[in-house]
Amino acid sequence: MTVTQAPEEIAHRRGSKGFRRINLALFAAGLATFMVLYCVQPLLPVFAKDFGLTPTESSLAISVATGALAVAIVPLSMLSERWGRMPVMTASLFATALLQIAVAVSPNFTVLLVLRALQGLAVAGLPAVAMAYLAEEVHRGSLGFAVGLYIGGNSIGGMAGRVITGLVTDLGGWRWAIGVVGVASLGCALLFRAVMPSSANFRPKPIRLRTLAGCFRDSGLIRLYLIGMLLMGSFVTIYNYLGFRLTAAPFGLSQAIVGLISVAYLAGTVSSPVAGRLVDRYSRRQVLWGTAVVSVVGLGLMLSDDLVLVVAGLLLVTAGFFAGHTVASGWVSARAAHPAQASASYQLCYYLGSSVGGSVGGLAFSGGGWVAVTAFTAALTLGMLALGLSLRKLAPAARNRLPVTA
Repeated sequence: MTVTQAPEEIAHRRGSKGFRRINLALFAAGLATFMVLYCVQPLLPVFAKDFGLTPTESSLAISVATGALAVAIVPLSMLSERWGRMPVMTASLFATALLQIAVAVSPNFTVLLVLRALQGLAVAGLPAVAMAYLAEEVHRGSLGFAVGLYIGGNSIGGMAGRVITGLVTDLGGWRWAIGVVGVASLGCALLFRAVMPSSANFRPKPIRLRTLAGCFRDSGLIRLYLIGMLLMGSFVTIYNYLGFRLTAAPFGLSQAIVGLISVAYLAGTVSSPVAGRLVDRYSRRQVLWGTAVVSVVGLGLMLSDDLVLVVAGLLLVTAGFFAGHTVASGWVSARAAHPAQASASYQLCYYLGSSVGGSVGGLAFSGGGWVAVTAFTAALTLGMLALGLSLRKLAPAARNRLPVTA
């Protein structure tokens, strides 16, 4: 069974009330999800100090959550084919918020990791389903913009989580910081439930493993999955270990200032819808190549010991990452005959990149400092560019559901 594009008179178009409600709801959902998922990132140096951990060990607070997310995302995507998109997304948001509050009272790092793993399982419900919901409910001419806004919400969530924990940790400690994020994410879940339109074009389907297997027979989709993996591996490594660098000499910044530097995520909030509009108008391939170049330039700037150049580089890396993710994830949904499963397969590889890449990046940081981190992330980005260049010869999928600008 395939997810078909809604008839043009039913699909939500840009400017309509339904389109605005979808964008508000998914913006809030992305905000909550990624606020929770990455709020502990600026706290990794604090965990290392409080629990007596190495940088690589403290990074497990991120890696176990994203690893569990990767494991759960495909099963939840398949269940959404039977249960519906809205129930899965709603349950995901409320469970994630409640687990966040539990993380705040963890008695030790082991319990914290267990709760973070459970949180990763819960979080998976939103990214597993959101792209499929958009593909079913939004008009094809507005899809790129809607995807960009959703990912823009993700970027603000990642930023907000880091900024909140950085500021509140300096005032009241990391437990209060995590608790505040939990309450905020619960508010976002309530907003989502209140304004999100019910699915108009979803039709329940039997769960078939062969449908998932088909998502790995298309060489174009496989390359897009790998692009997502390399994108995320590089990005998470930068944000995992930048805090260690900035709190040490020659910068010596406080935890609050390190958290505020995460305002660089706003670059992703801007670049995601811009990339979506460019995709709606021009070539996906060309936009994807450009994002890799922007990221490499940013990595080069971040080698400097001048804080202004480091922040400028971080802005470029962040903009390049979110723009690249917008292009690749939207391309997967548009190309696949089974968008829900293909989107979940992309997310599986994407979060495996976060889990594995983030931990391997810690070994690079421990062994060679920031220069080694730069070399590692540049290699991943150049690998992504090589895969992007290989898409020049990508033939259209035989059963494309939507026209693909390639």
